[in-house]
Amino acid sequence: MKNLKLIFVLAAVIGLSACQSKVEYGNATEVETVNENFGSTDLQDIAAKMVDSMMTFPPVVVITQNNRPIIFVDKIKNKTSEHIDTESVTDTISNKLLRSGKFRFIDMTKVDTVRKQLDYQNNAGMVDPTTAIKFGRQIGAQYMLYGNLSSIVKQDGSTKDVYYKMTMRLMDLETGLIEWSDEKEIRKVKSKSFLGL
Repeated sequence: MKNLKLIFVLAAVIGLSACQSKVEYGNATEVETVNENFGSTDLQDIAAKMVDSMMTFPPVVVITQNNRPIIFVDKIKNKTSEHIDTESVTDTISNKLLRSGKFRFIDMTKVDTVRKQLDYQNNAGMVDPTTAIKFGRQIGAQYMLYGNLSSIVKQDGSTKDVYYKMTMRLMDLETGLIEWSDEKEIRKVKSKSFLGL
């Protein structure tokens, strides 16, 4: 009976020591290949491709030559079967464009918050009227940047093929004309070995 208890205790100690986890910092720009799902490398590739394409497109170069157009970026629509944080993709593209110094942005995700603050400043009776920001003084966007992320997934036995396509467009809000459009494609193939590893 003592030997059985000793074996059980040793097995538990060995099991616990084998299950220890380790956390390390990695390079955020390093290629991520944990699985075939949309990941950080895909986000970075898409953002870089879209921003480079838009910034070098001749009509956009002309538009941004002597002024900084005002843009609002609509959240990218996720048309894949995966849960993908498309807000993160949208944020990365917006940040890259803003840091280029060629565009100014209106953050449509904060319109309600701004409206509440302006209402407080103008109607609560707690803010000096000479310092309150008046309604109707904001500048409207001239362009809208929007896009879709879609995917096609196929599986045949031990091979899984995932194809992603990001499409983006820049629309002139006054005319409704599309001033720029491009797409980025990514394909990932996952194959299992004979042993399923």
